[in-house]
Amino acid sequence: MISPTISSKFNLPYSELEFSFVRSSGPGGQNVNKVNSKAVLRWNIANTSCFSVDQHLRVMAKLATRLTAEGDLIITSDRYRDQKQNKDDCVEKLIELIEQSLAVPKARKKTKPTKGSKRRKLEGKSRDGEKKRLREKVRL
Repeated sequence: MISPTISSKFNLPYSELEFSFVRSSGPGGQNVNKVNSKAVLRWNIANTSCFSVDQHLRVMAKLATRLTAEGDLIITSDRYRDQKQNKDDCVEKLIELIEQSLAVPKARKKTKPTKGSKRRKLEGKSRDGEKKRLREKVRL
């Protein structure tokens, strides 16, 4: 029995996913020419109802470069020679992408440079200045 959602962390209905299968490239001998084992997952992010507004905006922004003009995310897998394994691999890739895009980055805490780092910076500057001073013409 297929679960109605693909992840427990967010409620993406399995019914929103569209799968198609095409001929795979790569090794496999004569089997490659006969069997459609490559899985292609298509999911319309623009019309999904599984996220809140801010989550939806975050996912759309993070995955913007991977979306089609209609707002579809396309994921393919031909890692395995079996259709079902490639289909499951597509779903795993989708879950990983969504989880990465939903992750809120930690806010950066402003810090002041330490005394040691200030001292090392000044020592480096004086070393560089000395190097440049030694490049000058010698005056007799």
